[in-house]
Amino acid sequence: MTTQSSDPDWWRGATLYQIYPRSFADSNGDGIGDLRGIISKLDYVAALGVDGIWLSPFFPSSQRDFGYDVCDHCAVDPMFGTMAEFDALISRAHALGLKVIIDQVWSHTALEHPWFQESRLSRTNPKADWFVWADPLPDGSCPTNWQSWMGGGTWTWEPRRGQYYLHNFLPQMPDLNFHCSEVQEAILAVGRFWLDRGVDGFRLDTVNYYFHDKALRNNPPKLGDSPATMQRHIYNVCQPENLPFLKQIRALLDLYPGAFVVGEIGSDDNLARMIEYTAGTDRLHTAYSFQLLSDRADPQHFHDAMQPWTTGAGATAWPSWALSNHDCARVVSRWKLDAPTHQLAQFALALLVSLRGTIFLYQGEELGLTQAELAYEDLRDPLGLANWPANKGRDGCRTVLPWSHDEENLGFSTVKPWLPIIEAHRDLSVDIQSKDPVSVLAFAQSAISFRQSNPALRLGGFSVLYEDEACLIFSRSLGEASCLAGFNFSGETRTIPGLFKRQKQPDLAVGGVQIAEDEVSLGPVSAFLISLNPL
Repeated sequence: MTTQSSDPDWWRGATLYQIYPRSFADSNGDGIGDLRGIISKLDYVAALGVDGIWLSPFFPSSQRDFGYDVCDHCAVDPMFGTMAEFDALISRAHALGLKVIIDQVWSHTALEHPWFQESRLSRTNPKADWFVWADPLPDGSCPTNWQSWMGGGTWTWEPRRGQYYLHNFLPQMPDLNFHCSEVQEAILAVGRFWLDRGVDGFRLDTVNYYFHDKALRNNPPKLGDSPATMQRHIYNVCQPENLPFLKQIRALLDLYPGAFVVGEIGSDDNLARMIEYTAGTDRLHTAYSFQLLSDRADPQHFHDAMQPWTTGAGATAWPSWALSNHDCARVVSRWKLDAPTHQLAQFALALLVSLRGTIFLYQGEELGLTQAELAYEDLRDPLGLANWPANKGRDGCRTVLPWSHDEENLGFSTVKPWLPIIEAHRDLSVDIQSKDPVSVLAFAQSAISFRQSNPALRLGGFSVLYEDEACLIFSRSLGEASCLAGFNFSGETRTIPGLFKRQKQPDLAVGGVQIAEDEVSLGPVSAFLISLNPL
């Protein structure tokens, strides 16, 4: 089985739908979503009009971080199914015209991974250098001051070797040592394994964490509200050695026509790093960061995110964007805009489809799902368990997808799911919204269809026409084709004169929008998209 694509640049401007397998659909009645469950719902995904899916991890895992702690990179965890079922998923997705992108967690492994189990035994075994080991300081303390995003320092003592090992996340997730050429070869072999099975590409988890500073220098301090944010992460991530390895990854992908790789970047300089990692044609195809996964929802924030891609190195690079994912609060709860949830969900969708780059839609975003509020005893996420109530963790965006209004478990499973059923999501179920022409789901389908049919939106440039503290209006253009997009982030009606030479009503609108020849009126939290494609 090999990757096939009639268009090697299909990914430019594509819309990809993120599936979090645990919470998508359960086929075997154990309360956890699985591959057969995904297969059973692929027709629904295809009907959204997206280009493909991104699958979060389904590999054997200790499940401390729910799949992002991998025990075997080249297998399927039995809780999700079998390799034969994965092959069936690929086959069905391709039959529906959907690309399949899978997560690859290459910066670290689970504690139980055979590579680490061998590496920890001694300083002389064949995999002794496959992980990041360091001697204690003379006083016995950790080798550096580096702080983990999951709490505490990044070093744990291993008595078998008499050394510390590095972990940028949980202590049970040791970091691989990419300074070791054998590690690089092993990781590239993992990539080849999945490409040979027919996947269309990878989403690389924490792609800027592959290398660490070999001199083990301390990170400098900065103002912050937690140990991890009280230092500038310049020595444990984003090392210059990353770029040559990214080129090796790209060279591998280029052997499979149409294969595509997107990297996840979390750093102090998100946009600059996204451009650095995607500029030209020999690095990642594209990258996304947490830039638009923050609480900010204002014109300048989105203008600032788009502008760097219009000139210089940015013009040779290609961004990706997401407004929600499995690691952050859902956008309709995160953005504090003065509008009903239904309207805010549509506003966010309109904004997402208007952005220049490749876009990712997180499962449930097309339904307008809100962030769930869970009791402490229902939490499963180690981040929430460790930091409650200051940080309630990520479980609130990972609750199960509501398929059926009338079924006890929302049609997700025949038994109680791994996270609680959210009753507030019952009226947002797929079966209810699919019958409602003004639902968020109906709007999502229209918005995606509009983007897919408009070359200016998929591939065009970006130019701001008007901006103030409340409104952002910009054009997307490709040759003679163009599209105008306008957004009022405020809770008040705004009137903007002199923008239009001719009257044309919106192809897509949210909230009260009125367009005349000499002005446009934007109601509270409103949006419009207008195609100006030549006849």
